Amino acid sequence: MGNRDARVRGLAARAGGWSARHRWAAVGIWVLFVVLAMGLGSAAGRVDVEDGEQLKGETSTAARIVEEAGIEEPASETVLVQAKDDTVTSTDPEFRSAVAAVVTAVQGTGEVTDVTSPYDSGTVSKDGRSALVQFDVRGDPGTAGERIEPVLDAVADVQKEHGSLRIEEIGGASMMRTFAEAYGDDFKKAEYSAVPVALGILLIAFGALVAALLPVALAITAIMATMGLMGIVSHLQPMSDTANSVMLLVGLAVGVDYCLFYLRREREERAAGRDAQTALRIAAATSGRAIVVSGVTVCVAMAGMLFTGIAEFEAMGLASLMVVAVAMVGSVTVLPALLSLLGERVEKGRVPFLRRRTSGSDDSRFWAAVLKRVLARPVLSVAVATGALLAVAAPALGMKTQNLTLDQEFGNSLPIVQTYNRVNEAFPGGSEPAEVVVKADDINAPEVRAALADFREQAVSSGASRGPVEIELHERQNLALVYVPLVGGSDQDVAGAGLEKLRDEVRPATLGQVDGVEAPITGQVAGNKDFNDQLVGSVVPVFAFVVVFAFLLMLLSFRSLTVAVTSIVLNLLSVGAAYGILVAVFQHGWGASLVGAEGVGAIITWLPLFLFVILFGLSMDYHVFVVSRIREARARGLETRDAIRHGVVTTAGVVTSAAVIMVAVFAIFGTLSMQSMKQMGVGLAAAVLIDATVIRGVLLPAVMALLGERNWYFPKWLRGLPDLTHDESPAAEPKTRASWEDEGDRVPV
Repeated sequence: MGNRDARVRGLAARAGGWSARHRWAAVGIWVLFVVLAMGLGSAAGRVDVEDGEQLKGETSTAARIVEEAGIEEPASETVLVQAKDDTVTSTDPEFRSAVAAVVTAVQGTGEVTDVTSPYDSGTVSKDGRSALVQFDVRGDPGTAGERIEPVLDAVADVQKEHGSLRIEEIGGASMMRTFAEAYGDDFKKAEYSAVPVALGILLIAFGALVAALLPVALAITAIMATMGLMGIVSHLQPMSDTANSVMLLVGLAVGVDYCLFYLRREREERAAGRDAQTALRIAAATSGRAIVVSGVTVCVAMAGMLFTGIAEFEAMGLASLMVVAVAMVGSVTVLPALLSLLGERVEKGRVPFLRRRTSGSDDSRFWAAVLKRVLARPVLSVAVATGALLAVAAPALGMKTQNLTLDQEFGNSLPIVQTYNRVNEAFPGGSEPAEVVVKADDINAPEVRAALADFREQAVSSGASRGPVEIELHERQNLALVYVPLVGGSDQDVAGAGLEKLRDEVRPATLGQVDGVEAPITGQVAGNKDFNDQLVGSVVPVFAFVVVFAFLLMLLSFRSLTVAVTSIVLNLLSVGAAYGILVAVFQHGWGASLVGAEGVGAIITWLPLFLFVILFGLSMDYHVFVVSRIREARARGLETRDAIRHGVVTTAGVVTSAAVIMVAVFAIFGTLSMQSMKQMGVGLAAAVLIDATVIRGVLLPAVMALLGERNWYFPKWLRGLPDLTHDESPAAEPKTRASWEDEGDRVPV
């Protein structure tokens, strides 16, 4: 054994050893890498996901046809003029005066074009109390929100002059501006507050400023480097602001975690009396190796998002994968160099009233007490923990997913949401109709014109729309854009049924009868349906990819079929429990007020798949770290039950600290005003909390205690597979059960 111990092998061990010997070179290379990545990324610029790239199917086809034709559809705006009571109607002089004032005011800004009066377009409600003034914003629709303020001010001035009427503006540009003002800073505050929160928890965990700053510094530099890499990679795979936010979230979580794992082990070995070089060598071969296994597993999980075929998900998956890979590399290269340079100075900046947290922590005492009871009654522990998790997961069986409407997403916290509801109520079909993009060899051919007329007529007679159906011809491009207000308005189920009638009945019977005509149907409702269909279709391949590859990595890393199977089952249990909590809180509204949320009756469509991928990856952090420590103790000669006790108790402090940081960071996103962000934050925080407590502290040790030596079962027919295990480094002499009992809870963490 001594000979084997003398030559600590493995990628992480070699990287750590080289970095410790060439510490200035390692630090210099890391700084150069971060600076180069940021510089090249800034020079390359970031290419963002275009609307036409978001989805496959008809939505994408329609966007491609319009783009190829060179038609840039402007941002459309609507001003609602509405009587506050039944005594005023659209025919009254005051109402007409208000409409004329709106038309004059918006035209006077010079920012709009194609202003249409409701008296010309027929956009007056059936009861005569509401009318819509419609117009387009000049210039690039993508930046219309930045130029809409003068128009909003002009409409607000008209409102002041007509107190008996409601005069309110809504549209793509005004919503873009309103949400940017209301929630743009909200996101920034959440992202910026995550760092001091993590630093504060690390200060408590380590009791020293320098030790606490190291994980944060590593995470921030990994995030900075990844932001630069995102700019370069975006020319192959376009990125987005959402992908950037997810990258920051994941990067901070894993960057801090990996450094925390490494640093705690190095401090533990020094506290046990080892010299700095030996302590670093042991940390590199053990925690460093666990970081590599965990990082690769997390990267594989994130890669699952690439199978969705949805550009936004692909961007999130690739950005997350990159930041995890960068944080992993930094943890096993530059971190050993920094620890070697700092030496005992890592303890600088002692925080008053906080004792040095290297051994005998309260965390370990607590978990040692829990573990003593778990290992004494493993069958009961498995039954109780599994039963509890299944009970928490049970509501997930009735999960309903949908894209949240504007009022579900934001409640009534914004005036524009109330305007949205008033427009939908007065004009069923909403302010954003279905759009049929009709492309023909000759758009003026008699048969094409006849088919367009038939489509307009049947769209209303079929019940899919109440009209008016408008046709906008682009003769030079042989294109026609047909706008069909769907019945149902904001009721997505009813509007979706109307869309199906258009796609499956009306279109085949009219435009589908003419050769050479393409007529994909797009719009908000169509985009939601195509997104949902594509997402549902990708669930099986994504789940299968993540589960199968995670299983294979665990199998090769631990050379144990049992460990691989139990890791997958336990991870699925924690994900299921997170789903159950989401459904209970946000779908059924149980305890929603406790997290400042509302029971909106559904989970946002993209969240279950997103949570599965993120949680499956992140939960591997704890699993790999704990099981690695158990396996290490077992390889040194401890009995399986003693190895379990050693592995769980000695990792309890670091797992608890890492979990608290993750929960705190994710909970910050749960404080945002958007329901979708609340759902994401609560789901992630709940899952990490369950994973670090019930799963790692109770279920994992209880299951492993029941399995005993079968934990290390590896069939002969699998022994030809690559061996990704590592040589355990020299450590303390194996402890017997008696020595554990003599030592009590005084174990390093």
